[in-house]
Order: sequence, then C-alpha cells, then structure tokens
Amino acid sequence: MDKQNMEQIYENNVKAVYKYLFCLTHNADISEELTQETFYQATRGIEKFRGDCKVSVWLCQIAKRLWYRELGRRQKQQVSVNELTEEIPSYENIENDYLLNIEKVELFKQLHHFDEQTKEVIYLRLTGELSFAEIGDILGKSETWARVTFYRGKQKLVKGRKEWDKK
Repeated sequence: MDKQNMEQIYENNVKAVYKYLFCLTHNADISEELTQETFYQATRGIEKFRGDCKVSVWLCQIAKRLWYRELGRRQKQQVSVNELTEEIPSYENIENDYLLNIEKVELFKQLHHFDEQTKEVIYLRLTGELSFAEIGDILGKSETWARVTFYRGKQKLVKGRKEWDKK
C-alpha cells in the first residue's frame, strides 16, 4: 500500500473512524480533530501497514492510540470527568432508550466494572450507532461475538439496574 491510495482509503473509512472516535470521546470537536490526526499518522506510516487486518481496523487502532494519548494529556491537566463525558445522544432504538434512560452516572459506574472489550462494544453500539458487523470489524472479531458481548453486557446492566432500584 502506498501514499497514493490514501485518498481512497480516506474516502472509504473517514466516517467509520469518526464514529468510532465519537463513541470513545462523546465530543464532536475532539472526534473531528482526532480523525484528521489519525489519517495524518496513517499517511506517515502507510509503509508499515502489514495487511494482516482490514484497513479500517488498522485506522481505528491508530485512532484509539491517539485518544489514549489525548486522555493522558487531559489527565495531566486535571480536566474534570464531566468534560470528558458530555451528553450521550438519545436514539430511537428501544434497547438504547432503555439503557440511556439509566442515569448517566450510574451507567458509567456500572460500565467501569466491565472488562475493556465489553465496555468498548457497549460504547460503540450506544454512542457510535455502529452495527454489530462494524463493531466486530473494528475490534477484529466476528459479528456474532459483538452481538453476544453486547447482550451479556446489557444483561449485566439490567441486573445492576434492578439492584440499584431496590436501594
């Protein structure tokens, strides 16, 4: 793969990378900035792409690394958690509506105890509006794996919600 193909790679993947970053950041401006930085880094390192995964997966790995680096900078600047978890948009999907109606703080408290992959699947599904096939591609897993992981995470959230309501 070479730099001449980057324009086509950009056109084919910019929306997916942006959605992925948005579900991680919950912030349109940061997502846009990191999307541009992702493609800049990809252009600089295109020769290093080995081709052992899809280009979209490679790009999302770059994006995730950039987001973690950004988070590190923000933590050093002692940015409050509230700025990092801006409002999650509501979608007209019943499963999303139910989960998003849980108070945000309680939702994030519950998600904090989940394993990283389950958290990521739930974030991608709820805030990124990604299909299970897209989630599987991004995480290098199957669509079925993404569905099962989301379902199990949702069941944990529902169970946590019932226990929380009892308090």
